[in-house]
Amino acid sequence: MISKISEGITISVETYYQPEYSNPVNSEFMFAYRITIENNNAFPVQLLRRHWYIYDSNGSMREVEGEGVVGVQPQINPGESYQYISGCNLRSEIGKMSGTYLMENINNKKSFDAVIPAFDMCAPFKLN
Repeated sequence: MISKISEGITISVETYYQPEYSNPVNSEFMFAYRITIENNNAFPVQLLRRHWYIYDSNGSMREVEGEGVVGVQPQINPGESYQYISGCNLRSEIGKMSGTYLMENINNKKSFDAVIPAFDMCAPFKLN
């Protein structure tokens, strides 16, 4: 697991290769990732948007941006956390993701970016 703290928000990531959804012969590799977002601030926050950079070891890069995560814009109270699982498909066995969440301080309506740490996605058979 990898974690990063920025703006009072701790973001932790765990990744998993999904062989049952992958087809290496066709260069299709599926990964799941579990994100935990902890609010260490004294005020409640709401996750408004996500902005991802997805790097594939074949040299390609994609940007994904949108509202919330997995269809919701969660509110996270002080000392609480929110967790979700999502996925990413790659065209090679190794890749990396990083990005930001646009958060809002619910008390004063000021927004800020919480940094999502860069994390690797690697099919286990590539590690042999």
